[in-house]
Amino acid sequence: MNVSRRTLLKAGLAALAVPSLAACNNGAAARGPGEVIYWLWDAAQLPMYTECARVFREQNPQYSVKIEQYGWDDYWSKLVTGFISETAPDVFTSHSAKYPLFADKGQVLALDEFVTKDAVDLGIYQKGLADRWIGADGKRYGLPKDFDSEVYFYNSAFTEAAGITPEQLNSMTWNPSDGGTFEQIVRRLTVDSKGRRGDQPGFDKNNIKVYGLGYGDAGGADGQTSWSWYAASNGWKYSEGEPWGTKFFYGDPKFTETIGWWRGLITKGYMPTYAQAKSGVDVTTSFGAGKYGMTPNGSWMLGTYQTLKGVKTKLARLPIGPIGKRLSMMNGLADTIWAGTTRRDASWAWVKFLGSQTAQDIVAKAGVVFPAVSASLPAAKAKFAENGWDVTPFLETVEAGDVFPFPANPNAADVTAVMTPAMDAVMSFEAEPASLAKANDDVNQILSANA
Repeated sequence: MNVSRRTLLKAGLAALAVPSLAACNNGAAARGPGEVIYWLWDAAQLPMYTECARVFREQNPQYSVKIEQYGWDDYWSKLVTGFISETAPDVFTSHSAKYPLFADKGQVLALDEFVTKDAVDLGIYQKGLADRWIGADGKRYGLPKDFDSEVYFYNSAFTEAAGITPEQLNSMTWNPSDGGTFEQIVRRLTVDSKGRRGDQPGFDKNNIKVYGLGYGDAGGADGQTSWSWYAASNGWKYSEGEPWGTKFFYGDPKFTETIGWWRGLITKGYMPTYAQAKSGVDVTTSFGAGKYGMTPNGSWMLGTYQTLKGVKTKLARLPIGPIGKRLSMMNGLADTIWAGTTRRDASWAWVKFLGSQTAQDIVAKAGVVFPAVSASLPAAKAKFAENGWDVTPFLETVEAGDVFPFPANPNAADVTAVMTPAMDAVMSFEAEPASLAKANDDVNQILSANA
């Protein structure tokens, strides 16, 4: 999100009062009193939520759900437009990086009274998920629907050719000094245009056929699928008061040395330049074309990797870092009610249903994402196994509690607007990792100004 768009978004939301109940509300007058409009962004999840809506209708004949799906970028701009014009959907899928601002501006409904009245059991969810939707004001703004974590997707034909075993891949270690056994494996997987590996004499780092490690971008403010686990396993944290950051630490030596090491893989020829990574071909497509030995990514991408028919893809654990264990970011989505809806009871009934085991069993059996309800997880694991995936690497850190949250803050758009160009500059070699200290100062000045 660029600065001008960010400014417009924040200015637009700041100008909003709590929506008037007399507003049109997405064609409210033209709809039946029990019809709920529900938005989501992932087309792959549309079939399973269509089925959820069918079952919901069977159980609650007084209500119905109209589902609308928009791609990620359009989704958020349309949602903000809906807030401003008072035509937002009654219920929508929300992200932990987005809802803090919406809650701060009074655009989403606190669910505490509904949860208490209906005695909703919040203990059915994976540990910590329900609390992710408690805002800085102590109020609850969503019920969890799924969760995700990160691993490495690797080309097993490439690892076998390199003599790297699954056991080696799943016991990797990492440190910012020499990269540990993780860097050794990345080096071994890298092959130049003449077939020489990164650990062989004569290796030409300037003419690469296969990079050992691929990446999609510089990570911006969160580094979810790029550098987050390296930094966390090096003893770093995003902010004071996680996940509700009150002071960020992007200038911390533990972070800058982590980024310095990561960028160094480009210098060594084991990872593509930033220009190559951002050339317009996404990391998954490049992996499928045989350009990368392995790529880190999130569990929500399992379906996409499944479509790469020319590659036999397997999963490997994240490396154990200097603190002595592996850590993964654990994030999750939730369903949220727009504060301006004229159908509060119907909207809550839908949100409560989506957060139930009945709905999440439907989600689990689709094999697209991991359901938030713990009892629904075995069905998801079985479906993923049916599709050829052993998803254990995704789940081990979650089950062990070795996870950290996606950074949340009402000023997330501002933080992103600072950190994205700062990280881009570092990974493009236009700035040094030490420059992140200045970016961090800028971030903390924003937080102070908006406190």
